[in-house]
Amino acid sequence: MNLRPAAEGDLEALSLVHRRAFTPGWSADEIADLASGPGAFGLIVDSETPLGMILCRALAGEAEVLTLAVDPDARRQGVARALVAAAAIAAKAAGAEAMFLEVAVDNDPALALYEAQGFVRAGRRPSYYDRGGGIYVDAVVMRLDLGGASL
Repeated sequence: MNLRPAAEGDLEALSLVHRRAFTPGWSADEIADLASGPGAFGLIVDSETPLGMILCRALAGEAEVLTLAVDPDARRQGVARALVAAAAIAAKAAGAEAMFLEVAVDNDPALALYEAQGFVRAGRRPSYYDRGGGIYVDAVVMRLDLGGASL
């Protein structure tokens, strides 16, 4: 498992892992658009194929996880845990004092992962995720204090 900063040449690999993890997944152009914004950074875990990715931004003392995706065949192997930990370190190095993210209220594995990494529930966004067919799911807003953390 190789965890490293994502580069422009990784856009297709980032898109591939995102599309394997989510329906609909993000295209390389959509990822490039987010990655070109101020304070944006991405990390990728690969082996022979991309296993996982995280896209974040750190700006004005705060960081946000824009997306975290792990190939379904690579889940439960520590990929997401490694990406979240590395992203928190990168965000703190960029001057962020807190990191935020949203996760679907019914995504128990993700909620457990983030809570194990030290995130706490900070709020809720009603009907945040569109599941299609008129079905919407709330998001839990989670926060990680980076100021006092020894990451």
